[in-house]
Amino acid sequence: MATFVQSAGFPILLPLFFLFKSSKNTAFSSREKPSKSSLFLIYLFFGLMLAGDNLMYSYGLLYLPVSTYSLICASQLAFNCLFSLLLNAQKFTALILNSVVIVTISAALLAVHSESDTSTKLSAGKYTIGFVCTVAASATYALYLSLLEVTFKRVIKSETFDTILKMQVFPSFIASCACVVGLYASGEIRILTAEMNGFNKGEISYLMTLIWTAVLWQICCIGLLGLIFEVSSLFSNVISTLGLPAVPVLAVIFFHDKMDGEKIIALLLAVWGFLSYVYQNYLDDSKAKSSKSEQNEATITH
Repeated sequence: MATFVQSAGFPILLPLFFLFKSSKNTAFSSREKPSKSSLFLIYLFFGLMLAGDNLMYSYGLLYLPVSTYSLICASQLAFNCLFSLLLNAQKFTALILNSVVIVTISAALLAVHSESDTSTKLSAGKYTIGFVCTVAASATYALYLSLLEVTFKRVIKSETFDTILKMQVFPSFIASCACVVGLYASGEIRILTAEMNGFNKGEISYLMTLIWTAVLWQICCIGLLGLIFEVSSLFSNVISTLGLPAVPVLAVIFFHDKMDGEKIIALLLAVWGFLSYVYQNYLDDSKAKSSKSEQNEATITH
């Protein structure tokens, strides 16, 4: 069920297809578009990959303390750097490397600070399963983002919001179908009613937790896809990792948790890393505009 809700909220995106209809007069209209069968295989591949990745994350969170889980998840930036270098021809400058390292340290510092390790007792077997699943999920998620960037730029070749929606809705539908099969195959479908009835906060709170988790996952995913489409998979991953240190701040506001020095340092490091990446993108944009202006002037001169 934890895996299912990560993809099951895709129906909330369907009205956007009518609000943001794609224009046929795009910059890529003259290029060869993939066939319907190719698109189906793309959606199937990413859907199954998404389901498997979500399942591994769910097992990792089930068998690991939150602090250990968060620390391992922070490693996905390192995996993303590797895949971006191999698949996306990402250029690594000093500012980008600084951003990746600082944001990773920020997330790691926050994870090490957590006290949940001291209150959780796990068998060696379950701990190993959780550790392996979380590492594999982090690597798979990084590969997923890099492959999405490759697909947008080299296969689909479209510049419309409609393209982003399709790449979120159709794989999520396939992932949800795979999760439903898993619910029946594992027999978990038979205990869901008992699980809901035994929820401490009541049945309504149980349903609201599932519904809003599903909705917020879709909002998160459509934002990450947009960042991949507009910038890069690495930038998208930096933004998602940047959110980890913000969690303690929200906990202070809504749950009145204690805000100590280590949390403040983690937050400042995350902001520093984020600003480094943004500044590098600003330099790249300025350089590109300057080169374009020089080319235009040279054309006019000739």
